[in-house]
Amino acid sequence: MVTVEADVDGVERRLVAGELTCPLCSGVLTGWGHARQRTLRGQAGPVLLWPRRARCTRCGATHVLLPVAALLRRADAVAVIWQALVAKAAGVGFRRIAAGLGRPAETVRGWLRRFAGRAEPVRAVFTRWLRALEVDPVLPGPAGGVWADAVTAILAAARAAAGRFVLGTVAPWELVVAVSGGRLLAPGWPAEWINTSCP
Repeated sequence: MVTVEADVDGVERRLVAGELTCPLCSGVLTGWGHARQRTLRGQAGPVLLWPRRARCTRCGATHVLLPVAALLRRADAVAVIWQALVAKAAGVGFRRIAAGLGRPAETVRGWLRRFAGRAEPVRAVFTRWLRALEVDPVLPGPAGGVWADAVTAILAAARAAAGRFVLGTVAPWELVVAVSGGRLLAPGWPAEWINTSCP
């Protein structure tokens, strides 16, 4: 799995130009068909997702190119899940969040439970990214609990990424997908990541 920008044409151009590298061996990735087509529940309605597959010219491994609009094995777009995380950080309950998003209460409750079990490690990961991205970082102070601290660290890292790479803005949910490899709510992340890939 390799995370890429949401712009399908941009990803295709980068594949053709040999600008995407294999995370296993750093070889060049080339196009290799598509992964299974699926529909995400987006903020404004259904979003068709048909991720590109790529094959490494060196080791032969194949990878799905996951756009930063999606998390691994989630039926909802990451922007929707991010809204739920931010609302919870502000103290809103899962039923009200679900009603506001138009999602089943148990679905939202599942997201929140999964995130709650990793809020402190997520805060640590994004605080490290903030420190790596900013020359003289101002670390965020306590925001009112572990959950709010994690969301605040993600927001600060997104601002630092935008400033560092002159991108204008970086949506925090896109940074979450890029940093976690789409695994924000998947088992094993961020513990396995901290041990191997932390800047």
